[in-house]
Amino acid sequence: MSGNLLVGIAAGAVFLVLCVGLYSLFRGGDFARSHSNRLMRLRILLQFIAILIIMTVLYFRG
Repeated sequence: MSGNLLVGIAAGAVFLVLCVGLYSLFRGGDFARSHSNRLMRLRILLQFIAILIIMTVLYFRG
């Protein structure tokens, strides 16, 4: 698997969770109450993984 592909997938996953979180924020109600914190934690975890992938790709490229 190419490093660029892994970085793209990681960034896309972060973007997707961010968009769902923003949708939850604007929708409000029961959906926001039950999903907002979980989405925030998932986004932070995915950002951490994305940074690790980016740093790994940069390290092995020299």
